[in-house]
Amino acid sequence: MALLFIKQLLFPRSGYTRVPPSSPTRDLEDRSTEGEPTHEKLPPPMERNSCSRINARIISDATIGLSDGLTVPFALTAGLSALGDTDVVIYGGLAELIAGGISMGLGGYLGAKSEAEAYNAALSETRSIVATDHDKAAAMVKSSFEQYDFAEQTLNSMTTTLLADPDQMVDFLMRFHHQLTEADHTASKAYTSGLTISTGYFFGGLVPLMPYLFFASMHQAFVCSIIVMALALFAFGWAKTSLLGELCRWTCFKNGVQMMMLGGVAAGAAMGCVKAVGS
Repeated sequence: MALLFIKQLLFPRSGYTRVPPSSPTRDLEDRSTEGEPTHEKLPPPMERNSCSRINARIISDATIGLSDGLTVPFALTAGLSALGDTDVVIYGGLAELIAGGISMGLGGYLGAKSEAEAYNAALSETRSIVATDHDKAAAMVKSSFEQYDFAEQTLNSMTTTLLADPDQMVDFLMRFHHQLTEADHTASKAYTSGLTISTGYFFGGLVPLMPYLFFASMHQAFVCSIIVMALALFAFGWAKTSLLGELCRWTCFKNGVQMMMLGGVAAGAAMGCVKAVGS
């Protein structure tokens, strides 16, 4: 996770400006000025976005697991290689992979579970407000659209319509005021998050450990481990960007290089600490 923080610090997103999607209520306001009815329902999500992509949360969890798995076990095996015993490197590396994978998986599970609990708490509070305090609910609706500069008449009309249907009001406030969706905070998401992080960490950590299984020379295994880890980091950075929907190969290449550089910095720093303590 420290690797992700360093990446955001050194390589902030640039080169484009994200244009916020047009608000459905803005479209309704424009239509109302043209004399068209404003009571039509919004299209289903699948109609608004036909591009199917991998869930961004899964990619985020995989990034956490793989990035840590590629760097931390590498630093450990590099430090153990100084002992000159291949068996120590292999067994120590496998033990770290298992313990680290379990620890990372539990962390992801507990984090996602806490998010689900926070969602349920916000949902209960919102339902209570809608049922007992219409004035506060109306104020929450209006505050959700402050940045859009809607006419007061339009806001009042929307608020009145929403208050007439408590379930619709609760759903609206959760989506637009709290900016929370039920699909992202279900109980199953906690298991998926934990499993994704744990699996990513384990298989990512196997990459720098594999050369020690095939080379008798400790030096050759260490050099091969460096090369394999660098290639794996580059491939992962490229694939992650591509899976997010990026079509520009140059952007994928840059992100692959960024991941490789940052992984090298993290692994080098860990190795330096080991050598400093050993000396």
